[in-house]
Amino acid sequence: MTYQVLARKWRPRTFSELAGQAHVVRALSNALSQNRLHHAYLFTGTRGVGKTTVARILAKALNCETGISATPCGVCSACTQIDAGRFVDLLELDAASNTGIDNMREVLDNAQYAPTAGRFKVYIIDEVHMLSKPAFNSMLKTLEEPPEHVKFILATTDPQKIPITVLSRCLQFNLKQMPPELIREHLTRILALEAIDAQPAALQLIARAAEGSMRDALSLLDQAIAYSGGAILADTVHGMLGALDRHYLFNLLSALIADDGPALLDQAGHMAARSIDFDTALRDLAALLQQIALIQIVPAALDEDTPERETIVKLAAQIDPQTVQLYYQISLLGRRDLGLAPDEFAGFSMTLLRMLAFLPQTRTADLPVKSRHDTPAPIAAITETKRPYNDTPAPEVGATVTQSSVAEPSPPEFVANQTGWSELVIQLQLGGQARMLALQCEFDRLAGNTLHLRLPVAQKHLIDKSYQDKLREALSKHFDRAIRLEISLTEADANTPIKQQNEARAQRQAAAENLIREDGFVRDAINQLDARIVSVEPITHTTNQGAT
Repeated sequence: MTYQVLARKWRPRTFSELAGQAHVVRALSNALSQNRLHHAYLFTGTRGVGKTTVARILAKALNCETGISATPCGVCSACTQIDAGRFVDLLELDAASNTGIDNMREVLDNAQYAPTAGRFKVYIIDEVHMLSKPAFNSMLKTLEEPPEHVKFILATTDPQKIPITVLSRCLQFNLKQMPPELIREHLTRILALEAIDAQPAALQLIARAAEGSMRDALSLLDQAIAYSGGAILADTVHGMLGALDRHYLFNLLSALIADDGPALLDQAGHMAARSIDFDTALRDLAALLQQIALIQIVPAALDEDTPERETIVKLAAQIDPQTVQLYYQISLLGRRDLGLAPDEFAGFSMTLLRMLAFLPQTRTADLPVKSRHDTPAPIAAITETKRPYNDTPAPEVGATVTQSSVAEPSPPEFVANQTGWSELVIQLQLGGQARMLALQCEFDRLAGNTLHLRLPVAQKHLIDKSYQDKLREALSKHFDRAIRLEISLTEADANTPIKQQNEARAQRQAAAENLIREDGFVRDAINQLDARIVSVEPITHTTNQGAT
C-alpha cells in the first residue's frame, strides 16, 4: 500500500479532532446548529494552521446526508466523498494558479446550476488574494446576490490584499498560529497511534521549528521518522534540522553576566565566522530570555521537557528579573533596527553593547568596577555571587544578595565605616521607602548599640517614623540585638550608598563608551562616513523622592 504522509493521514475530519482554533470551531458550530448560515466565509492565517481543513469540515457539515450539523456523520456518501476529495459539488480552486478573470467566470457560470448530489455547491478558493483585480470584480455580483444553493469558502495568508468590497461580503475568521506546546501534544498523540517512540525534547524541537504551523510540524515529524529509522531522539532531530545548539546564546549571556565586553564581541565574531544569521540570533536570544523569565517568575510554566532546561535554570539563578526584562526589550529593538544598521554585524554588536551600556544598577551595585579588558569571570564565579532567584525573595532595586545568604550563616562582622555601611545596606532585606532611607543615609558612627547616620536635607521627606522603624527592625535582625537609630540632617554633600552606586554606574557607562570608541568598525565609520558617537547620559538614580 502506498505510504500516506502524516499531514494527510491524520488530517482532522471533524471539528472535535481539530487541534486548536477553538474560537473558530465554536462560532461555526453555533451557526450550523442554529442554521444561521452565511453565503461566504473567509479564513485567514499563516500556512499550515488549518484553513483548508476547516473549510472541508464545513463543507461536510453543510452536505452531510443526516442534515446540516456541526457533527457530520463521516460515513454517508457525501462525507466519505468529501474526505476522499471526490465530491462532485465541492470544487477546490487554487487562486495562485487560476488568477485570471476567465477562470473566475467559469466558476461563477457553473455556480448558477443546482447541485448534483449535495445540498449546497461549495467553492473553496485557496490563496484568494492572488486573484487579479478583474477576477475580484467579477465575484462581487455573485457574492452580493448569491444563489441559495452556493457557499463560498475563501482562504488566504494575506487578507490585506483582498479588496475591501470582497471582505465586507464575507464572514471572517482568523486562524491563529499553534503554540509549540499544543503542537508537541498533537505530535505525541499521533506517534502513540503510529506506535513510534520519541523523546519529549525531540518533539519540543520539532514544535519550535514549525513556527506555529501544524502542517510544517507533521512534515518535520515525517522527516524525523525517516531520518532516525527508529525512536526519535533529541540529538537526531538536532542533526536533521541542521540546527545549531544554543550554546552560543549561553556564551553571550555568560559574557553579559560577567560584564565582559571583549568576551561579548569575541563571541559575536565567532558567530559571524560560523555564518549565524544575526536576525535569527536576536530572535532566539529573546526566546531564551523569555524562558529565563518564566523560570524566575512562574517556574511551572516552563515544561520539564524543554531542551537545555537545566542550563536555563542555572542562568536564571545568575541574573535578576529586571535585567532579563531589559535584555529582552533590547533584543526586540535590536532586531527591529537590524536593517537600518551599516551592516548586520554592526547592528548585532551594537545591540550587545547597548545591553552593557544600560546595565541596570540592580545587578552590579555590589560588584567592583573593573576594566572591560579584565579577565572574564567564569560562570561558576558569578554563581557564587548571585542568589538563586527561586530559593528566596527577589532583591530590591540596588541590592544583590550573595550566595552565602542562601545557607544563612552568621552575618559578617560589620565594618564601622562608609564602605561597611554601603555593604550592609545591600545585605539588609529592605523594600520601599525604608530601603530608600538607608540608601540615602551616610554613615556617621556606631556607638554601642546606637547607629548614627546623616541624611541630606534634600531627602528629609524620608525621615518618617514608619520608615525608621522598618530600618531599625532590619538592623536589629541583622545584628541579632536591639539597635537604636539616630538620624541627623546635613547640608554637606553626603557620601551615601546611592551616590556610590551612581558613580560606579557612570564609570561603567564611560568604560562602555570607551570600548565603542576603540572598536575598529566604529573608527572606520567615523573616518570614512563622517559618523559621530552620540553619548547617552545614564539615568540618574536620585530624585527628590528618593532613589529610582
